Amino acid sequence: MKTDVELKQQVEDELAWDPAVNIADIGVEVRDRVVTLSGHPVSYAEKLAAEKAAHRVAGVAAVVVEMGVRLLHTDVRSDEDIASAVRSIIRWTVGLSEDSVKVQVEQGWVTLRGEVDWAYQSHIATRTISCMRGVKGVSNLIRIGGTVAAHDVGEQIGKALQRHAEREAKHIAVKVHEGTVTLTGTVDSMAERSAARGAAWSAPGVHAVIDNLTVGSARSTG
Repeated sequence: MKTDVELKQQVEDELAWDPAVNIADIGVEVRDRVVTLSGHPVSYAEKLAAEKAAHRVAGVAAVVVEMGVRLLHTDVRSDEDIASAVRSIIRWTVGLSEDSVKVQVEQGWVTLRGEVDWAYQSHIATRTISCMRGVKGVSNLIRIGGTVAAHDVGEQIGKALQRHAEREAKHIAVKVHEGTVTLTGTVDSMAERSAARGAAWSAPGVHAVIDNLTVGSARSTG
């Protein structure tokens, strides 16, 4: 098991490696494998990139975020300007509409509300807005409508694996509860794991996917 000192160095190395992060903006502390990130990234996008970088390091048990976005003077925008830009993005994004997604901006923090049919519609809105100048944070309160059945998700995963790996999905168990899909079982590669996860997200009505899949030998060798 890695020591806290080793984890701290590896998290700092990962932050330095990520082109979306300026290591000078971020402080790193590690205690009992819990990483605390502090400092003042100059954009919300950089803050998210730093969080993701810390989570990528093997051995990290949890990440505590104590960062506050401190915008560059040239990036400061009024709430009115941000709201107008966000509405334009929604209007120009395929699959989204101003009728389905409502926008609120307060001191640079964007809150999205409404209802869409597919999870990807909610994700694409958040991802795009998170990279905007002047945005200090995004709260995604968009609901995912529709219903989903375990059989439907399992069929989606089976078809996806047959396209990507010409395999059946019998080794993957699917459980659905109130729109949350839990995947368990064993796959042969990270590519199969990604295909299964993507297929689960592609089913209408899915608003969360819990990936408990493990990568190993999914087929018997006997």
